[in-house]
Amino acid sequence: MDIHQFFLGNIFHAYTFFGAHVQENGGVTFRTLAPNAEKVSLICEVNDWEEIPMEKTHDGGIYTCTVRDAIPGMMYKYRIYSKHYVDVEFIDHCDPYGFGMQLRPGTASIIRDENSYHFQDSEWMERRGGHLERPINIYEVHFGSWKTNPNDPNGWYRYEELAPMLIAHAKKNGYNYIECMPLSEHPADCSWGYQNTGFYSPTARYGDMDGFKKFVDLCHRNGIGVIMDFVPVHFAVDGYALARYDGTSLYEYPDDNSDNYSEWGSCNFVHSRGEVCSFLQSCANYWLTEFHFDGIRMDAVSRLIYWGGDQNRGENLESLTFLKRMNQGLHQLHPDAMLIAEDSTNFEGVTRPVEYGGLGFDYKWDMGWMNDTLNYFRCNPFFRGTAYHQLTFSMMYYYNERYLLPFSHDETVHGKATIVQKMFGDYEQKFPQARALYLYMYTHPGKKLNFMGNELGQLREWTEEQEQDWNILEYPIHDAFYHFMRDLHQLYLQEAALSQWDYRREGFCWIDCHQEERCIYAYERRAGQERLLVVLHFSDLQEQQYTVTVPNCVALKPLLHTDWMCYHGTVEESTELLLAEPTEKGGQLTLPLAPYSGMLFRIHT
Repeated sequence: MDIHQFFLGNIFHAYTFFGAHVQENGGVTFRTLAPNAEKVSLICEVNDWEEIPMEKTHDGGIYTCTVRDAIPGMMYKYRIYSKHYVDVEFIDHCDPYGFGMQLRPGTASIIRDENSYHFQDSEWMERRGGHLERPINIYEVHFGSWKTNPNDPNGWYRYEELAPMLIAHAKKNGYNYIECMPLSEHPADCSWGYQNTGFYSPTARYGDMDGFKKFVDLCHRNGIGVIMDFVPVHFAVDGYALARYDGTSLYEYPDDNSDNYSEWGSCNFVHSRGEVCSFLQSCANYWLTEFHFDGIRMDAVSRLIYWGGDQNRGENLESLTFLKRMNQGLHQLHPDAMLIAEDSTNFEGVTRPVEYGGLGFDYKWDMGWMNDTLNYFRCNPFFRGTAYHQLTFSMMYYYNERYLLPFSHDETVHGKATIVQKMFGDYEQKFPQARALYLYMYTHPGKKLNFMGNELGQLREWTEEQEQDWNILEYPIHDAFYHFMRDLHQLYLQEAALSQWDYRREGFCWIDCHQEERCIYAYERRAGQERLLVVLHFSDLQEQQYTVTVPNCVALKPLLHTDWMCYHGTVEESTELLLAEPTEKGGQLTLPLAPYSGMLFRIHT
């Protein structure tokens, strides 16, 4: 590794130099960065935790040693002596670049052989590109609470045990990607993985490095992509990890800086330091390279754009520079991988290439669409006429970025209620609205993300301490909703018009977006010669008749009705062709509209 470029922040493979590396001729070489330490020792299981002095081998405070008898599976720490520590001579730290760690409350790193697992997913890796014109339906999962293991004291399955269950569920329910909530090592279950101590260590809650690689490998061999949640903004404050690593603020802002701590009480990374940038972008590259992830979703990007995420404080130019350099480098190394921004700002150019002045992401979460949509469906139908254009507004800005539509874990916690619970009205009223909502979501341009449990019509807010309410499917209305979601997802995967032209203006056009009093919307989705019509009715009015004129249309073929009886609705299922009456402006049809319903048709010309 070029040490000079590392300190300039230009390195993407620092993990191949730092950390613990098994040598071909035996033994393990350890390296760590501690520029302000007085000395550094390795303590390890190999000699009953007796200190092994490390030599300062490079400028900038890089310490190295090789231990001949060390082997994978052994625990180790770095004992860092610093005059900057308060009231202690030294602190034992886990390895910032360690490939494994003890399960909490343990704090030691664990030697892992990064080359011991051999992937068998070459066919997937060769054909995974072109995602902009393909359907992307992401199932967001928290591994510890998707399903719990009755044979484990913590209720956890191992990575390789979760794989066949999650794969089967995803395939059955029409998801083609799984997004893992953060799986880097973290001390607190309640942080959900967003406050890390071991950025390069797959959490020991579910196994080890090889088990996690096998999880990804099995997903790929079954046609399922995997996306990793990555946190390049902040880290856990625990004193055994990155915080004041060498007695000084090596990874974070100085103590007297108000930006040292995030709103979550964690330490903010200082992106003006090249070694921190190299650490983070190497970590992102590590997950893409070594684990074959198909994409990275970056958390809290607004905190990288603006100081503290506050637009009034102005842009953070150093972290913006880091973000651009990282995304550009990752695209050069992995041109077919996805980089996804969780960003709630209106900052321009998030998905524009860096060379054209943008931040270089492939997709941006459309938080505006999410908030407007859910607020609309919370609204009493009597007032939806005045709120009508909350649902048309998204298409006024949609083509400014490449958007992904998310109903994530954030929308099912902290008193916000689950997606179904957000719907206006009583228990029976919520489900037809939720079905119509999801038809709107899956026919709106943009890739999709849905959090686990949403497909069940779950009513209880999510907690990391409890598995999903699978037994809720014993109730007919939930079982019907589950089958509706499955059928909708399969249609989304099958119909090219719902995804191929997501980011081309020709892929969407309004047929009717001025039915404010009746809460009716009609639009068309296209790709090549394929054309689909969507008609949505979000009022509670009974027995409405709606006449729609569709250009160049001779007939409509029903593909899905959210109020079919098989989905616990009131309309008898029929897929018979509906002939249109020719007019100067196109084929005209009059359609009966059930309350809180939506219909999807194939347009015949």
